[in-house]
Amino acid sequence: MGLLDSWTPGSHTADGVTHPTYRKGSGPGVVVIHEVPGITPAVIAFAEEVVARGFTVVLPSLFGRDQAPATVRESLRSLAQVCISREFSMFALGRTTPVAAWLRSLARELHAELGGPGVGAVGMCMTGGFALAMLADAPVAAPVLAQPASPAPLGRARSADLGLSPGDLESVKGKVAAGCQVLGLRYERDPATGTRFDTLRRELGDNFIAVEFPGRKHSTLTEHRQQEGVDRVLAFFEDKLKPASDHQPDQASSP
Repeated sequence: MGLLDSWTPGSHTADGVTHPTYRKGSGPGVVVIHEVPGITPAVIAFAEEVVARGFTVVLPSLFGRDQAPATVRESLRSLAQVCISREFSMFALGRTTPVAAWLRSLARELHAELGGPGVGAVGMCMTGGFALAMLADAPVAAPVLAQPASPAPLGRARSADLGLSPGDLESVKGKVAAGCQVLGLRYERDPATGTRFDTLRRELGDNFIAVEFPGRKHSTLTEHRQQEGVDRVLAFFEDKLKPASDHQPDQASSP
């Protein structure tokens, strides 16, 4: 039995671009954006935990082979696919990744169907900053940035860049100033995240919540999973997306 067999396959189209999706669960909506190399078993396992906490999870398949393991070969295959795609910008400064428009459309559709204060969004690694890009122009109420690694941290400027256009950055800052919190997770010595957490603290102030772990590992929610990190994300979603009466008191408290 495949790991995605219990998920409902579908697709979403925006501006002529279509990507497959997988959906499962009930309750408020959460978009889980996979990391390189794709929707790996560890990404699916994390998504299953979100479902189990009472959320409707949509997994978009943006690149890579669904359910393939996170091997070096699969990562190189995915990166080759990403590098030739016009939907992704891995090196540009001060630019929002083009695929953000598709993700925003997906979030709007999910929110229109399910209602509530908004949807949750979590990006990982290369897609880590995509949740922030979604916040700029979509009904996202709980954005999570797991080890944001784009643009590639080559040089001081790229290491600090948030992968947002100036207009999108101002929109994000406005929503954060109005009360929206942003949760970020990383290993303290992960070189892929560059100095972005410093930028996030400077630009977003106290409404940026940093969860940092010692060490030089990378994937906080999947391959190098930290249970505390997973618990903080689940509690964040509960706090931001569910009425207080629906919270599960036996789980970790919100950040």
